[in-house]
Amino acid sequence: MLPVIENLLVLQDRDRKVMRVEAELANIGPERTSFENRAKQAQARLDLAKNKVKQIESDRKKLELDVEGKKGQIEKYSLQQFQTKKNEEYKALSHEIDNCKKVISELEDQQLELMEQADAVAKQVASATAAFSDAQKQIASQLATIDDREKRLTKELADLRADYVNLEAAVDESVRDRYRRLRKQKGGSTVVGIEHSTCGGCHMKLPIQIVLQCQGEQEIVTCTNCGRILYYTRQMDLASTD
Repeated sequence: MLPVIENLLVLQDRDRKVMRVEAELANIGPERTSFENRAKQAQARLDLAKNKVKQIESDRKKLELDVEGKKGQIEKYSLQQFQTKKNEEYKALSHEIDNCKKVISELEDQQLELMEQADAVAKQVASATAAFSDAQKQIASQLATIDDREKRLTKELADLRADYVNLEAAVDESVRDRYRRLRKQKGGSTVVGIEHSTCGGCHMKLPIQIVLQCQGEQEIVTCTNCGRILYYTRQMDLASTD
């Protein structure tokens, strides 16, 4: 194998590692956001249950005030009955008192319903509180793991890039520039081997003279279809599958 090809393969391996680490780092942000959103959702469910408790308590207090209001009206009508001497007025006041008692009965039924709802919602709050606590612990642990992985990957990326200039310097400038252009187009598969007389990048069949040139290891050879730089080792099977 030509020394320049060996150097290009080392450079390509470094590029692939850099791209892998960069891709993992790029995924950390969305992954962290996903866990943070889970924490927010757990908090929202707990807040919703607590708000239900507050609303029920508010409704219950309003019913109590309404009951007290009706009881006050009954006292007022009873006093008016005591003071009136007219039978018709007395009957009318009795009717109003009965209406108040009926409303009080309905309000008390509503209070009972609210008490039942309060019991059910209290259980929801307890369940949501436990779920929120568990979610907080799990998410905190997962976020800590993500933070550790981010630190590790950041260091790994810095180490990979540290001697990249030296690896590039080992490659002739004209070849290096060609490699850079191909890398922008082809990504991590810029320098590829020949297998069964086909390009290891685009997998198209190569002309026999290209295969022989590559096997001769006298010059840099590129694929006539995709332009990738080709290389050959004795372990590769050149026999065509056609």
